[in-house]
Amino acid sequence: MEAPAPPSHATALPAEGRCSYFVEKKKRFCRMVAASGRRFCGEHAGAAEEENARKRILCPLDPKHTVYEDQLAKHLKKCNSREKPKPDFFIQDINAGSKHEMEIPEQLVPFSSLSEEQLKNLIKKLRKASEGLNSPLKDHIMSHPALYDALNDPKNGDCAVKHLKQQASILGNIEKLKLLGPRRCFVEFGAGKGKLSHWVDIALKDAENVHFILVEKVTTRFKVDGKHRRKNSAFERLQIDIQHLCLNRIPVLREGRLPVVGIGKHLCGVATDLALRCLVETYAANFEERTEEPLAKRVKNDKTEEESNALSKEVSEEDTPETRTPVAGIVIALCCHHRCDWRHYVGREYFKALGLGAEDFYYFQRMSSWATCGMRRTSLEASDTTAERKDDQNYDSEEHDERGDRPADGSTDSVPGVLTAEEKENIGHLCKLLIDQGRLEYLQQKGFSPALKYYTDPSVSLENVLLTAVPAHLSPQEAARLFGLAGCLELHVHSALYMSHVRLTANTAAHPQSSLLILHIKPYSAPPSFPSGALHPSRTLVSIINYPFCLLLA
Repeated sequence: MEAPAPPSHATALPAEGRCSYFVEKKKRFCRMVAASGRRFCGEHAGAAEEENARKRILCPLDPKHTVYEDQLAKHLKKCNSREKPKPDFFIQDINAGSKHEMEIPEQLVPFSSLSEEQLKNLIKKLRKASEGLNSPLKDHIMSHPALYDALNDPKNGDCAVKHLKQQASILGNIEKLKLLGPRRCFVEFGAGKGKLSHWVDIALKDAENVHFILVEKVTTRFKVDGKHRRKNSAFERLQIDIQHLCLNRIPVLREGRLPVVGIGKHLCGVATDLALRCLVETYAANFEERTEEPLAKRVKNDKTEEESNALSKEVSEEDTPETRTPVAGIVIALCCHHRCDWRHYVGREYFKALGLGAEDFYYFQRMSSWATCGMRRTSLEASDTTAERKDDQNYDSEEHDERGDRPADGSTDSVPGVLTAEEKENIGHLCKLLIDQGRLEYLQQKGFSPALKYYTDPSVSLENVLLTAVPAHLSPQEAARLFGLAGCLELHVHSALYMSHVRLTANTAAHPQSSLLILHIKPYSAPPSFPSGALHPSRTLVSIINYPFCLLLA
C-alpha cells in the first residue's frame, strides 16, 4: 500500500499478509511476505516488539542475507552458499597450468609507475615479438536463419539486438565449419544464461542425439536452458570452475562417446586457456587412452601385414570425422585479455621461444586493455552511460566490451609519456594479437588447424575476434605444399613405451628428395621388454590418427 509517511502506524495499515515494517526512505510499508502468525518479514523481524531480544547477524557464508544469531549453526547446514560435496567430474586443478611455472614477481614495478624509458623499451619489445602478426584478420561476419525472426522483432532493444547479431554470426561460423549436426555434444564454456546453446538447439531443429553441457562458475538467474524439452536434445548445466572440470567423467560423454564441440561467447581471459586445455589435453588425451585396445587382444587378433594394410584402407574410407576425433571443433569468441594468467596461459612455450617471460606477459596483458577501455570517451560520458545502464533492467551482464576492459584491481593503467589514445589502442590490439597467437601455436601443436577472424562489427562489440579450430588431417601432398617442399615422405609407425621399439608399416608417398618426414605414431602400453617384432600394424589406421608429428629434416 502506497501512502505518505504517517506519524504513527495507526493511520495506515500494510497489505494483508505483508510485513508491517514502515520503510521511511520509501515512505511505505515493506512489501515482503510475513510468515504465518508474524507481523514482520525475516529481514525486519528484529523490529518486532516480541522479537527484540533476538539478534540478527550477517551470514558468514554470504553477507547478502542475515540470520538469527541463535540459529546460526542450524542455518549453516542448509545455507545455499555452503560448500557442497564435489561431483565426480571435479578434479582439483586438472586443467590448470604447471605449478612449477614462475609466478609474476611481487616486486614488479606497478604499470602506472613505469618510467618513460621503461615504457618505450616495453613497446619496442612488443613490436619486435609481433613482427609478421600485423596483417589484419579476415572478416567472417555471418548470420543464421534461426535468428532472423528475433533480429527483426521490434520488441528487442538495441542491447538485445547486439547480442543477437553476435550469436547469429557465431552460429553461422559453426555451420560453415560443418560442426552443426546430429550425434554430438556441444559444451558451452562460460554459459551464463545459456543463450548461445539455446540458438544452436533451435538451429538443429530435429537433429538426433544432440547433447548440451553448459559450464558456468556462478549461479545464474533467468536461465533459458530450462525451457528446452525436445526429445532429441538434452541440456545439462554444471556449476563448476573450468579449472577443475574433467569432461571424461560426465556420464553422457563417458558412455555416449560423442564428439565434442567447444563453444563460448565472450569467454574471459584465463577461462579461454582453461577451456582449451580442458578440451585438447585433458579430454582428448583420456579419450585416446580409453580407445586403446588391450595388448592381449591385439596379439590374439594378429594378422599379416598385407591384411592390415587392407584393413587400414577400408576403415579410412568408411570412418567419419565424428568417430575419428574426440574434439570435433572449437568456436570461442574471445575477450578480456587483461584477465589472463601466466600459469594457466597455454602459449607459454610460444612466448619463451620469442625470448619473452612472465614479466613481459604481465605488462602485455595489462596493456591489452587499451584496445577496448574506451579512452576516447570523457569520464562524464562514461558516468552517464553507467547510470543509464543501471536504470536499464534489460541490460545483459554477459557483455564486457562496452563497459570497458578494466584490470581487476580497478586501476586505469595510466602511463607516462605522450602516447595518444589512438597509439594506445593500436598497442592494445597488438598485445591481444600476440597473446592469441600463442593460443594458435598451442592448438597447432595439438593437431588442430586454428584461425582468428572478426565475427562482428566493432560497433556491435569491441571484443569482436573469434577463435576457431578443427582437427588437421594433412595429406602428404598438402604437407609438401604447406612447407614449400618438392616432396614428402610419410611413414606410419607403431611405438611401444619407448621410441626404440618401432616398426615401419607403410611408406605411402616416398620421394627421393624429400626433406619432410611425417611420422604418424600410435602408442602402445607394452613394457620396454616387449619384442618389437611382435608389434602388429593392425592398429595403425590412418583414419584414427589425431595428432601427427612432423619432423623437418635438414
